[in-house]
Amino acid sequence: MTVKENIDLSTLPTLKESYDLTKEQVESYQEKGHILLRNVATQDEIDIFEPIISNRVKELNYHDKPVEERDTYGKAFIQIGRLWEQSEAIARFVLAKRFAKIAAELMGVDGVRIYHDQALYKEPHGGHTPWHQDQIYWPLDTDKTITMWIPLVPISEEVGSMTFASESHKAGYISKVVISDESHRTLEQYVKGKGLQTVTYGAMAAGDATFHAGWTLHNAPGNPTDTMRKVMTVIYYADGTRVAEPDSNARRGDLQAWLPGLKAGDLAQTPINPLLYKKGE
Repeated sequence: MTVKENIDLSTLPTLKESYDLTKEQVESYQEKGHILLRNVATQDEIDIFEPIISNRVKELNYHDKPVEERDTYGKAFIQIGRLWEQSEAIARFVLAKRFAKIAAELMGVDGVRIYHDQALYKEPHGGHTPWHQDQIYWPLDTDKTITMWIPLVPISEEVGSMTFASESHKAGYISKVVISDESHRTLEQYVKGKGLQTVTYGAMAAGDATFHAGWTLHNAPGNPTDTMRKVMTVIYYADGTRVAEPDSNARRGDLQAWLPGLKAGDLAQTPINPLLYKKGE
């Protein structure tokens, strides 16, 4: 599945070592729908993987217009998925047991599979990411989904991390509107109307990570600096999840892309959704 490169995999960190969570951290995540964890990957580990990921993102960048000439979605970031399928070295990072174990423990499940990865690189002077829920795209019949958002470079206070609407995940499916100016207006009104607390974690070091539930409302500011905001994301779901009936074009597209060959009611398991962590193994 992955492509071999001229990289000695034996020199790469294994990322198998456990990152221990406290009971309070798990409870906070489950109540709020988001959490910041410091030093999920060490600086030495990031120093090795960042250039490998960044080089692949540069090769695959599809944008052919300046930032200012794109629509809101295009201004938000360079978005590249399937990186782990194209690189054995990147697979070492994306499929890491350490990250998957955190995801499983935060959700309170025994095992997790990968839905997909995504590099989200916000270019210098790139635009904001509108309010949205990730799971409107995912044909997964569960609320046990989670995204890890891990910077590969320091994120300054000026650039900032994402903004989350605490406890919004408890409402489930709020709106089918995909990421757009419309989703930003609609969901911003929802957040204010419900009186939801919004939280941003501000500056983050490379290797810190946020985790948020698939239904958690969130957005991100633009990048006012002259440097690239380099972030890698991995989406996980509970092992044993079944495919939901795709009720939108977005979900039909995702079903084809990330759960190929499956239909509603099938177990969400394909060769590109390997089991990354199982409790006790």
